[in-house]
Amino acid sequence: MTWTIGTLAAAGEVGVETVRFYQRKGLLDTPERGQGTRRYGQAHLHRLRFIRRAQAAGFTLGEIAELIQLDAAQDRHRAHALAQQRLHRLDAQIEELQRARDRLSRLAQACAQDRTPCACPILAAFED
Repeated sequence: MTWTIGTLAAAGEVGVETVRFYQRKGLLDTPERGQGTRRYGQAHLHRLRFIRRAQAAGFTLGEIAELIQLDAAQDRHRAHALAQQRLHRLDAQIEELQRARDRLSRLAQACAQDRTPCACPILAAFED
């Protein structure tokens, strides 16, 4: 089974421009034109879905390119190291988001308890 770029994009739940972007970045092969139209196969859809899942896990396009190379070389150790690095970055982001949530929660609570007509504690905190 082969698809046009539009049907490939739809099957991968992305836009046509996203497919072209991945091609320009070297993440997705561009098939030769056959009778005027490029035809994409199952391998293209598999790669497209791989890219989207890796992005959903938070990998950068550069890291995804490396993962694709590692997949071809079956370098599990380096893939594991990349995953560990990504996990550490996610943990740091989670901690940062938790701190931001805690600060905002305190500000919202202060705002709810403050009945003075002065400046809102939330807005005042952002102005400093």
